[in-house]
Amino acid sequence: MELSNVQNVALGGFLVAVAFGAIANKTNFCTMGAVSDWVNMGDKKRLRAWFLAIGVAILGSQLLQALGYIDLNKSIYLAANFGWLGHLLGGFLFGVGMTLGGGCGQRTLVRTGGGSLKSLVVMLLMAITAYMTLRGLLALVRLNAIETTNIDLAARNIADQSMATLIQVVTGAADAKTVRWIVAGITGLGFTIYALASAEFLKSFKNLFAGVSIGLFIVAGWYITGKLGFDEFEPVRLESYTFVAPVAENVNYLMTFTGSTINFGIAAVFGIVAGSFLYAVLSGNFKIETFSSRGDMVNHMIGGVLMGFGGVIALGCTIGQGVTGMSTLALGAVITLTMIIFGAALTMKVQYYLMDEHGFFRALRLALADMRLLPAAR
Repeated sequence: MELSNVQNVALGGFLVAVAFGAIANKTNFCTMGAVSDWVNMGDKKRLRAWFLAIGVAILGSQLLQALGYIDLNKSIYLAANFGWLGHLLGGFLFGVGMTLGGGCGQRTLVRTGGGSLKSLVVMLLMAITAYMTLRGLLALVRLNAIETTNIDLAARNIADQSMATLIQVVTGAADAKTVRWIVAGITGLGFTIYALASAEFLKSFKNLFAGVSIGLFIVAGWYITGKLGFDEFEPVRLESYTFVAPVAENVNYLMTFTGSTINFGIAAVFGIVAGSFLYAVLSGNFKIETFSSRGDMVNHMIGGVLMGFGGVIALGCTIGQGVTGMSTLALGAVITLTMIIFGAALTMKVQYYLMDEHGFFRALRLALADMRLLPAAR
């Protein structure tokens, strides 16, 4: 049976995602864990792996753009409708949520494939909340409280929110392609050089492998939907890997299967879980994990809700905005990435002080002081 263009794209997205899930499980690639290692132990190896993935994704995606294989301006990340509040608030809430939920969207899927019932609960709550924010009750909040603050860049004669475009407008440079290459080179090589500048990181093969692999998977996603999937008669949306809205679409797809059509994002979610499951079983690491206490369950449930809402209004997660969005050079991705890291780091510090039997507001005050955002507490 010959597959349609949409089905071919979904198949390609699934196969790459299987490798993504297996490698993420094998290397313990986790953006929440990366922030935790840095904040709690001063260990930046996993943070450098994340940043290496960003650098590789930027350089590879911009190369595809230069070769004419894809047009990143058609992606949601470069829309001229700049949702600054969604990026700020959504990124922060997602950072808080992934800390409470034990991992970001990608890690939640990987852990689910590895047997974690805790992550399954987080995934379901994230999916339900995300769908409510896209098309349900919470969409009223998104539309009437968040998106009303959006800035229409087109009305200011700015084509998109790419950092290259914004710099071109500010500087008055005439050659857009040159500006794009300069910005792509500085950002892509900057993240890559930062990651590789550590001798300790270079000795950590699994983190080095994870960073390069994840970055290339993002590039592969753009290539599948933009080049292999290009068909004027049966078009598909230009996208790469992200794990909030597609998880919501995945649950809806399972419930309305006979009247639904699979797409790249839905197939990618299946692929991540399948790849992680296959690796866990073949390596003998598959293990059923349950909640350790009522408090543990409550934290994970709150985390799933915050990730679902935050991920939608920010247009992505640690992978969706933090790597895929960054590969487009979108200003919104920079804001979201920064706020995710800030939200996660702040939550970890608050949790530390709560363990020391401080009240919440005292713990928050001490955490902000640790981050030098408030004067040192007496």
